[in-house]
Amino acid sequence: MSETVIRTVAPPPGLLASLDPLLREWLPRQRWFAGKGRPVTGFTLVAATELLPPSARLGLYHLLVRAHQPALSVRGGPENPGDCYQLLLGVREALPPRLASALIGHLGQGPLAGRTVYEALYDTRPAELLLEAMRSRARIGGLRFERDPAQKIGSGLVPRLMTVEQSNSSVVYGDTFILKLLRRIVPGANPDLELPLALAREGCPRVPPPTAWLVADPDGPGATGAHGAAREPAASEPYVLGVLQPFVRGATDGWELALRELAKGEDFVAEARALGRATAEVHTALARALPTVTLGRSRLRRMVAGMAERLGAAVQAVPALRPYADGLGSAYTALDDLAAEGQTWTAQRVHGDLHLGQCLRSPAGEWSLIDFEGEPARPLAERRMPQPVVRDVAGMLRSFDYAARSADPPQPGWAVRCGAAYCTGYAETAGRDPRTDPVLLRAYETDKAVYEVLYEARHRPEWLQVPMAAVRRLAGSGPG
Repeated sequence: MSETVIRTVAPPPGLLASLDPLLREWLPRQRWFAGKGRPVTGFTLVAATELLPPSARLGLYHLLVRAHQPALSVRGGPENPGDCYQLLLGVREALPPRLASALIGHLGQGPLAGRTVYEALYDTRPAELLLEAMRSRARIGGLRFERDPAQKIGSGLVPRLMTVEQSNSSVVYGDTFILKLLRRIVPGANPDLELPLALAREGCPRVPPPTAWLVADPDGPGATGAHGAAREPAASEPYVLGVLQPFVRGATDGWELALRELAKGEDFVAEARALGRATAEVHTALARALPTVTLGRSRLRRMVAGMAERLGAAVQAVPALRPYADGLGSAYTALDDLAAEGQTWTAQRVHGDLHLGQCLRSPAGEWSLIDFEGEPARPLAERRMPQPVVRDVAGMLRSFDYAARSADPPQPGWAVRCGAAYCTGYAETAGRDPRTDPVLLRAYETDKAVYEVLYEARHRPEWLQVPMAAVRRLAGSGPG
């Protein structure tokens, strides 16, 4: 199907200024907002596109806005200009009851004074419009909708917004597709599209292949600013905004399945072993599809230095870590010693944020891996760097521990058995057991646990005891 170009009108003058007070209140309450704990001091427009003109019934705007906040002090690092967020805003004279939970606020001034603004993904028509644009490969202002011509997108698929907590937003169309809209965005090749496309070319069945995707061009019409609104210079690379993939019908995510089995007192060893095999299949396909590198002394030492720096920052932010800092640091020192002795490892592209919630088990018992974005808090260049496959293994071991310590009472032995089965399954497919690299594995487990401590302290302090239990173990001052 040929590309459809849709002429659009720029949003009305003063729109962002009129939205400013509403967004300052609404944005920090969203699960996907990354700057919690710091006030929003203002916004800069990155790009704006009017998707539907504000008629009496419905108006629709796509905005990329940068939220300015007091900068976090990062020693030796550049000042963070603020995170950029993707917003899809609906405008109505009044919200029907079915959209009450989507309310952002009422505009008291500006070009749309008297109208109501809301999160448009809750509304059927805006969600349908996104799918229609992908089906027709539309260009709407600075937005570009692409799709795999070998895959068909049918009509009449009823959209529904998934309301589970996640760091992005997902819309399911019927039981056929799921659209993941990224919320916190950066310019460049996003691994959440890059890696599944590479795996699709390899024919890897463990990852749903991208059907369509949404991109914002930095020099497109939507990036020209809205009639004098404050705007930053255009980025040099496109922004990946969303990916449409086949929906795995009847699937259960690994986290839900693990908690269910724990609650019933059932074993999860067979599932963990199968999941290890699936992970190894994905790693093997990624190594075929994309370049691998050898981590020699200099690269390893830079990697170790990054881990040590993250530990230092976390210790400063979370006082509970201080008694364990030396013990945790010993994991990095041991790895640095191996690097000094000349030991090397192979690095490749990996998932980057692998845990039970990123795995889907189909009704037939097959495992799939999803959400290849990596840890969103880390820079895009870091998320795209080749890494030893042990990084993903460490993430899954930490996830088993999280599940086991969510049980009442906690069952750390369950996590140990699942971790062993997972590594065994991995070795059956990859030909190498991750446990044969104990120093590297401990370093990555430690790095992950430190990341978890910082995250929980900032976002879910009631969960802090879970990674702290791992900290005590990894530092050598707690139960094994």
